[in-house]
Amino acid sequence: MKNKRSVGKRLQSIVMPLVIAGAALLLSKAQIAVKNQGYVPFSDAPINYRSDNVNDPVAKLQQRLDSGEAKLSYEPEHGYLRSVLKELSIPLDSQTLVFSKTSFQYKKISPENPRALYFNDDVYIGQVHEGKAIEVVSFDPMQGAIFYLLDEHQVEKPKFERAELDCTQCHIAAGTRGVPGVLLRSIYPTSTGTQATSTRSFITDQESEIKNRWGGWYVTGKFSSAPDLSIGNAVVPDGDNAGDERLTPIAAKFDKKSYLTADSDVVAHLVLAHQTQAHNLITLTNYRVRIAEFQAAKTNGGKSVDAASLTESTRQQYERPAEQLVRYLVFANEASLAGFGFDADAKSDFARDFAAHGPRDSKGRSLRDFDLKVHTFRYPCSYLIYTESFDNIPEPAKGYVYHRLFQVLTGEDQSQDFAGISPEAKRAALEILLATKRGLPEEWRSYAQSRRLRIATQPVGSSHIHG
Repeated sequence: MKNKRSVGKRLQSIVMPLVIAGAALLLSKAQIAVKNQGYVPFSDAPINYRSDNVNDPVAKLQQRLDSGEAKLSYEPEHGYLRSVLKELSIPLDSQTLVFSKTSFQYKKISPENPRALYFNDDVYIGQVHEGKAIEVVSFDPMQGAIFYLLDEHQVEKPKFERAELDCTQCHIAAGTRGVPGVLLRSIYPTSTGTQATSTRSFITDQESEIKNRWGGWYVTGKFSSAPDLSIGNAVVPDGDNAGDERLTPIAAKFDKKSYLTADSDVVAHLVLAHQTQAHNLITLTNYRVRIAEFQAAKTNGGKSVDAASLTESTRQQYERPAEQLVRYLVFANEASLAGFGFDADAKSDFARDFAAHGPRDSKGRSLRDFDLKVHTFRYPCSYLIYTESFDNIPEPAKGYVYHRLFQVLTGEDQSQDFAGISPEAKRAALEILLATKRGLPEEWRSYAQSRRLRIATQPVGSSHIHG
């Protein structure tokens, strides 16, 4: 046990750029994750985070594997990776490469051997070349991030193992807004991939300045030919590892044949910057309303309290994160992309694939359409509104989010906070949602009917990216 604790402490001391499946210990080929030991936040009611009753994409895949409906194929060069991505509908071109030290396999990660990351709307996958396990974060509609490991050794029946204890040491923290989640981190890396001593690090989201993004990452695309615009593709010069934040272009070369693609797509990086913290805010809003109502019931002799009867302080517990979520979903404080030339990469394989799989209205518009000139997306509402995680935000928090989105997109809310979003863009986003999002509240439907706007009544397809 002492050895396990020391390993955990060493792992927590590593500054992680994208920490996605946590520091689970590899004990043997048969047991790759420590389970049901130690303290994990939110284990008790009303969240019950450790419950086996989860319905995230990886849990569903494991059920299909157990029943024989699905099978993972093994490749000598890439292990189970390609097969896992296919079964989870994660595109190969979502690949981003990170060379700063991360995960429990940090000894194998370096500029010469970067870690590969892949994602869709609900799942994040990480693999270290010649590593011991594929690392997974899969978002459950009610519980948020669920952490798994898949042993990379070839076996007859590969199995995803829950890996919550060690992962939550870093994945329930300020960077994830205090709930089980994911985060991107940008650092000043040395030539070996460690963080340079006494240098800053940054949590990356859609509001982060471009100049502070992607430290410790490879970034490819036409944007990458313009150095000094960010701290990606660079390292602190050897010998300057003492608080000096000077950077030089990275000289290391990695074997592109060891990866599924040769790219670390800049547009995929921009989408990740949006998506990770959006996921965390959805989970935070979900948790806060469940906890608030649970506590209100406890003070009411165990009987549930009607939403209209909740106290102001109780409502504020979930309305604050719900308001944060609204502002994030409409990109209210997004960092400007103007002048960086990201639109030159608008036709990358990833960008084309991502945009192709969004539900579209009768005018051919989708929330997945890119702008890349000033904003990441053309229309000011996140595509994650189509996910099960969003749909499962409990009432009354979900009603609050919908009402505030309605106020913003119709222009009823004229506050300065949303002044950076043009009236034309707001109206377009509103019309797209009316035409493509099922289950909108009566307030939305009445508005559409009064203006003879199309309303979604039938399934319009999945918003997920497909491989």
